[in-house]
Amino acid sequence: MKVSIDEVKYIAQLSKLRFSDEEAAKFASEFESILDNFQYLNELDLEIKDEVDKEELKPIIRKDEIKAFECTDLFRNVKDMQETYIKVPKIIE
Repeated sequence: MKVSIDEVKYIAQLSKLRFSDEEAAKFASEFESILDNFQYLNELDLEIKDEVDKEELKPIIRKDEIKAFECTDLFRNVKDMQETYIKVPKIIE
């Protein structure tokens, strides 16, 4: 897909950016390569074949279990803790 320098400048204007003609030409070629990749994806057959019987699938339900978090190594750089809470300085007055 061909991208013109004017289209790049229009996109830059919407983004409140300014490009020189050389930069716009470079971006136009980069946009073209990106759009070519999307064109390739459009040509691929991405249809999902439903080979599994949906009636056989059942959700896995587990009990909620409370477990103690025993990895204290994560808190080695914490300056101040109270029980299992990290204390941080007050930033709003």
